[in-house]
Amino acid sequence: MANAQDHPFQLTNTLSRKKEPFIPLNPPHVGLYVCGPTVYSDVHLGNVRSFLTFDVLVRWLRHIGYTVRYVRNITDVGHLVGDEDAGEDKIAKRARLEQLEPMEIVQKYTNGFHDVMRLFNILPPSIEPTATGHLIEQIDMIERIMANGYAYEVNGSVYFDVPKYAEKHAYGELSGRKIDELVANTRGTEGQDEKRSPLDFALWKKAEKGHLMHWPSPWGEGFPGWHLECSAMSTKYLGQTFDIHGGGMDLKFPHHECEIAQSVAADGHAPVRYWMHGNMLTVNGRKMAKSEGNGFTPEELISGNHKLLERGYSAMTVRFFMLQCHYASTLDFSNAAMQAAEKGLQRLMAANEVLKGFTAKTPSAPSSAAEGFDVEALANACHAAMNDDLNTPVMIAQLFEGVRAINGAKAGTVALSQADIDTLRKLYDAMLFAVLGLREEAGTKQDEGLDAGLMDVLLGLRADAKNRKDFATSDLIRDKLAALGITVKDTKEGVVWERS
Repeated sequence: MANAQDHPFQLTNTLSRKKEPFIPLNPPHVGLYVCGPTVYSDVHLGNVRSFLTFDVLVRWLRHIGYTVRYVRNITDVGHLVGDEDAGEDKIAKRARLEQLEPMEIVQKYTNGFHDVMRLFNILPPSIEPTATGHLIEQIDMIERIMANGYAYEVNGSVYFDVPKYAEKHAYGELSGRKIDELVANTRGTEGQDEKRSPLDFALWKKAEKGHLMHWPSPWGEGFPGWHLECSAMSTKYLGQTFDIHGGGMDLKFPHHECEIAQSVAADGHAPVRYWMHGNMLTVNGRKMAKSEGNGFTPEELISGNHKLLERGYSAMTVRFFMLQCHYASTLDFSNAAMQAAEKGLQRLMAANEVLKGFTAKTPSAPSSAAEGFDVEALANACHAAMNDDLNTPVMIAQLFEGVRAINGAKAGTVALSQADIDTLRKLYDAMLFAVLGLREEAGTKQDEGLDAGLMDVLLGLRADAKNRKDFATSDLIRDKLAALGITVKDTKEGVVWERS
């Protein structure tokens, strides 16, 4: 079988804007930091795609022999409305709307986020730090930035001095923004607040009267800026310089640009060697957004309860659909594309089932000589595709090439030796499950209902809907399950379900 040495892993570095060989700082160890969710609302499909990208990255790095410390944070404070340095913290705002404590909101939506990650078989990180759990580290970083002359305090708030930083450093290098253009675009807002420049961003904000979330600091009661937490937590767990930092492309500016500036200002050098960004998800050619009315939640996608959905789709169908597009390319969602993915997934899983119990009819036959099919070449091509910047669509296309040989061997038209079959069995098991992260589920087999793991998630979503007094959604999930032949009953002992 192919290994890491046959095809060295390469990935596209957003910072250099080119594909580079991946050389970790301390092989075989890899440090990876991914920006996690701000836990004030339900997870949408676009979020799932971003986390799926880095799930595949972790799976592949581990598959080819690396040890990965994967850190993915939880933003539970400091994320202001509109991502600006004004307004109300998004979590505090949600707490007011739902009449709950801010930490109740944090726990509620963190639990929901974890449910969705399990639903789509996305691995948990090695470490999942929270912003509120690392206030000391954030304050310490602010003090280092101030000591180096790149931040200033005004009325209990601390701001990063972008123009001063840009005198010696390349602010905008990640996103390709030019400091002069940024200044020109913000001239109309100068003098409207306490910042020295409209480009400056908050490291610490003074808590005004009535602000729900605030902590003591050398500058008074307040809370950290949004950008600061990732700089403080990534360096705490991965060191002042680490291998890979990832997130969605919408985070390149200002979030990741500010992270670079903070770390350079505090510690004197760039924090990350490889920056990696996933592209966005569109729906029928239009950007997925609440304002467009095309933002799906996982609950809607599985139940089919959305005006743009013809029916529901299983979690693994959705995962497979996303894997058929390169992470750096825009992925367009449509019912036709989902149904094609569903059929493709069924073909691959059916071929894998054939391999499980298949024995060569002609053990002494050469490697598929009759058809000219080379099993070892197929394995090498799969590894080469994944090492080429995680090219999952090309790797999946190779697996479909193998399906032809597997089905041909079953029909007796292709000669596979036992060694070929053993190689294919190992290859498909590794690529489908360990690397692509797919799993066998009833949703990929006709007329078999849903498996127990998926039922746990669905019933959890139903219970959450009932707690919110959203009885329409609760009843819809029950009715959709009934249509699949699954009866849900609310009893004194709890919710039970059974197949009809």
